[in-house]
Amino acid sequence: MSQNKINIVSLGCSKNLVDTELLMKQLDANQFVVSCDEDNSDARTIIINTCGFIGDAKEESIDMILQYADAKKEGLIDTLFVMGCLSERYRDDLAVEIPEVDKFFGKFEWKSIVKELNKDYKPDFSNMRMITTPKHFAYLKISEGCNRGCSYCAIPIITGKHISRPVEEIVEEATNLAAAGVKEFLVIAQDLSYYGHDLYGKSMLAELIEKLSEVEGLEWIKLHYAYPTQFPYDILKVMRENPKVCRYLDIALQHSSDNMLSLMRRGINREQTVELINRIREEVPGITLRTTMLVGHPGETEADMEDLKAFVQEMKFERLGVFPYSDEDDTYAAIHYTDDIPQEVKEARKDEIMELQQEISRQANQARIGESMKVIIDRKDDDFYYGRTEFDSYEVDPEVLISSEDFDLKIGEMCEVEITDAEDYDLFAVVI
Repeated sequence: MSQNKINIVSLGCSKNLVDTELLMKQLDANQFVVSCDEDNSDARTIIINTCGFIGDAKEESIDMILQYADAKKEGLIDTLFVMGCLSERYRDDLAVEIPEVDKFFGKFEWKSIVKELNKDYKPDFSNMRMITTPKHFAYLKISEGCNRGCSYCAIPIITGKHISRPVEEIVEEATNLAAAGVKEFLVIAQDLSYYGHDLYGKSMLAELIEKLSEVEGLEWIKLHYAYPTQFPYDILKVMRENPKVCRYLDIALQHSSDNMLSLMRRGINREQTVELINRIREEVPGITLRTTMLVGHPGETEADMEDLKAFVQEMKFERLGVFPYSDEDDTYAAIHYTDDIPQEVKEARKDEIMELQQEISRQANQARIGESMKVIIDRKDDDFYYGRTEFDSYEVDPEVLISSEDFDLKIGEMCEVEITDAEDYDLFAVVI
């Protein structure tokens, strides 16, 4: 019955999705029929897990709340809950502005949500999730929060200080996921580099990844969101020598000029950044690096932009994204700087960097033609199977397209392919 159904709308990043999956398991254990982002759902209870990181994400979250608030007014749903980052920061204001929402919850108030539904939180399921991704891979969150003080970032305000999960707890979760068919772990955290310092007094990232690689059934591990300052160099040996650890690293650098790195309070300068990138590539030959850049931050000059463009051309990152600065309440930048760079200038700077990156990506892809690579198949759509190599993460990176007319493959299957053609971002292949 629709009265017993709950549809969770999960917005924002992969870390948010993990929170959604944890809540879904609790609801499932309490005999609810629970879904995530289900189109045309007849569920009478809706829970929206919001994002509050940057302006566009906040706007998307508010639009979604208003959409379901209208649905409630029209009698299409009975109960509307809102949780997550936006709710954590602005629940009092939102409660006044959108009274149709039955209750607002913070980012981690799953027990309160379950109680509000007249059910009991079940501790035995606290480390278990309902996977919403294709069943052959899953995100694995190893910590919460962040201790860094980057000028533009509201994450520490929303989630608090860095809290590492114990190694044993993470390995237990990974073992359960692998037993359910997960072959690939996308290891995520706001700051991988700090993992372990709060619990063990030192970085434990390398030790954790080694233990995860021993989980039966696991084939790939990818690392996401390292911080360049105090980078844990011992992870590089693990990446180089352990065949289950992909030669892939997502490390957000944000900028290159000393002026901007100082204003952003990144704790690193240009020379140190170059040394870091060169050392990573030297110690892990063939590694793919994904990074993000932030443009339009207060104080960014044309000279800073020229420095950034030169840096991007020099470093030739295999994967790179750019986002324009937006003022976030209570951050250091919002308090101490003036957001005086026009939005159109920010967007133009973003486009400049992405135009450079498009050519870098095209050249890197062209160089792959003729290579044999291992691919995991994520989905089938129209005339192609879509897969990823060890150098690509889900949704954010290029895909490998394989003709479905010529080959019969299974979702979640790993196969050897030969790259036959390349576009700016995607590759084409045949199965060997």
